[in-house]
Amino acid sequence: MLSIGIVGLPNVGKSTLFKALTKKQIDISNYPFTTIDPNVGVVEVPDKRLKVLAELSNSKKIVPTAVEFIDIAGLIKGAAEGEGLGNKFLANIREVDAIAHVVRVFEDKNITHVHSKIDPVHDIEIIKTELELADLQSIEKRETKKNKNEELPQLDLLASKKVIYVLNASEEQVKNRWQPEPELIKAMGDSQYVVLSANFELLLSEASSEEKDLYLTEVSQESSGLDELISKSYELLDLITFLTTGEDETRAWTAPRNTPIPKASRAIHTDFEKLFIRAEVINWQKLVEAGSWGRARENGTLKLVGRDYIVQDGDVVEIKI
Repeated sequence: MLSIGIVGLPNVGKSTLFKALTKKQIDISNYPFTTIDPNVGVVEVPDKRLKVLAELSNSKKIVPTAVEFIDIAGLIKGAAEGEGLGNKFLANIREVDAIAHVVRVFEDKNITHVHSKIDPVHDIEIIKTELELADLQSIEKRETKKNKNEELPQLDLLASKKVIYVLNASEEQVKNRWQPEPELIKAMGDSQYVVLSANFELLLSEASSEEKDLYLTEVSQESSGLDELISKSYELLDLITFLTTGEDETRAWTAPRNTPIPKASRAIHTDFEKLFIRAEVINWQKLVEAGSWGRARENGTLKLVGRDYIVQDGDVVEIKI
């Protein structure tokens, strides 16, 4: 499962965001280092295709793919040298696949900023610097061991991890369609970003369906900012979703882009790659248009593929072993 570590300075809204994501009751009080051990939550990846396919197949249940979010406590300047809770959190970051970097862009005199001012560019540079310093320490330790002729595993550098920036705005900023200025965009580099209000997303996560629609209308949004964050986080490592559907269940599966179908089928069962003979494959929209698996086979839209087929996003598959 893809794991995303939520990082950032203290008091930028990380734990509020995590609570909205997972609906877990965790401490989000206004105090640096509230989060001592990383909290972990598994979040469903929004996928409207599943409901459509489940209705077509009269499936008993729907199983979406998922992302694991890990709430990592706030880094501060000097973390690489042991300041604050130091290297403990840098180790937590090392274990995740990618980083969701929460950056505070809202003003609120009642919520203390660790540097007493709102400066998102400066905040981003602090986190980048701490990750780079931690990497430098790792490289130096590696060289020492190398000189002692010790066998060494591949070095996993923190600064090389893919990042999505979560620009935590006020509800008013979201309503007014706030967007980052050029200087902030430059600081984020080539990384994707999402603008949302963690407090507003928490309100949405705790609301009824009718209340949620009303709240979204008030800020002129059609969907939750969290849905965009979850989807972009899933896409961050260039993953695709393929699908299976039947009376028992309609399920989403994850595979890296450009993966041959036998290898992708390991997500369904670890033995499938070895036992794979062929597969029937159809794009989910073409299956819906055909109305059933049988009619898709009759009209020629269902393809029979071999071991060299590269599975595509939105493929509905039936593996033959």
